[in-house]
Amino acid sequence: MKARGRLRRWRSLPFYSTLRWIDRRLTWIAELGTAGYPPNVRRRLMILNIIAFLIAITTAGYALQHATLDHATYRPVILINLGLVVMALLVPLSHRIHEIAGGILILVCECIALIAFTAYLGRDSGIHLQYFVFAAGAFVVLGLGRIRLIIASVTAALFLHLASWFYFADKAPLIPTDQELRDSLYLQAAVTTMVLIAATVWYAFRLAEKASQETDRLLRNILPDSVVERLKARPGVLIADSFPEVSIMFADISGFVAISRRLGATGVVGLLNRLVSEFDALAARHGVEKIKTIGDAYMAAAGLPEPAPDHTLRLVRMALDMERGVARLAEETGVKVEMRIGIATGPVLAGVIGAKKFSYDVWGDTVNLAARLEQTGQVGRIHLCDTTRTRIEAHYAFEAHGPIEIKGLGPQRTWFVARA
Repeated sequence: MKARGRLRRWRSLPFYSTLRWIDRRLTWIAELGTAGYPPNVRRRLMILNIIAFLIAITTAGYALQHATLDHATYRPVILINLGLVVMALLVPLSHRIHEIAGGILILVCECIALIAFTAYLGRDSGIHLQYFVFAAGAFVVLGLGRIRLIIASVTAALFLHLASWFYFADKAPLIPTDQELRDSLYLQAAVTTMVLIAATVWYAFRLAEKASQETDRLLRNILPDSVVERLKARPGVLIADSFPEVSIMFADISGFVAISRRLGATGVVGLLNRLVSEFDALAARHGVEKIKTIGDAYMAAAGLPEPAPDHTLRLVRMALDMERGVARLAEETGVKVEMRIGIATGPVLAGVIGAKKFSYDVWGDTVNLAARLEQTGQVGRIHLCDTTRTRIEAHYAFEAHGPIEIKGLGPQRTWFVARA
């Protein structure tokens, strides 16, 4: 609670609002021209757009600086900088040509411009330091799938850096400069190089972290949290567990075919989505694990993957809330929605199955019994096996249903939770 309070206070500060505004503007810039590309390519192009934006800002600053020093003397340098600004602004448009068009545009123009800058301002200006940006930028700009092109780009940048250092060692700059100005130019070149490398790597990691969080969130919507952690810790290792006692619930809408005919496809999907969303919220509230939906049936379990001593009570309380939710929905929509619910308690096996569209599932006689209890129950009633009843008999009253025959188990005594 204290942490939430501190977070609310932090978010109320004007500084935080400014950061949010900057983040939204950067996101808008990053997304320019990236629509229609696959997510992995789109992330790379977003990083490229940020690089282009930084190039536009820094080179525009250089052009302004040289213009204020001596417009006539530094005219070639000013024009080259302005050309780089135009080039950077064209990068988002180049994405329409090809996914690497913008990257090639930056690489080629920067290589040519840095050689020209070194010739005009001299080796001591440090302009050639900016070739080091290629070591990080080429991977982001071109993508890991083009390793030969990356190697060629990095090699070319290294060659041009060394050539600038040795070739211009004894050559006077085309634009005469004093030592103080050369020191200033070197400092700016070093800062720009560091900022571009740091910003490129930071933004790449930021996007990668966002992608990882999205993947993690999606995975946790499919699998229990503890199972996700086990998969991340030991990927590829089979997850299979046995539980000595858990509770399993099956819930099914009665008369679903008639409802489908009345509502049509859109109405049915909307109804099911509302019901399942409400059931999911109830599962989270009661500490119950949703296993899956099968058409108009909902399956949940309590006591796995993390054991819980009150697993049966949790599941029965959720079932009662489900009944109240269904009754409320029927009253609001005018659609006669009713459910049968079966709950059984006992041992089960559980694990993750599948390689692509994998799922966390449970098996065993207890699962079969719960399904059978749902099928043989009554509309609007919660049908329990005898073991389930004994676990919650201190909390609820019951009505006998009579024995039912279960394949492989024989006759089983069953009960309804008594109506209030």
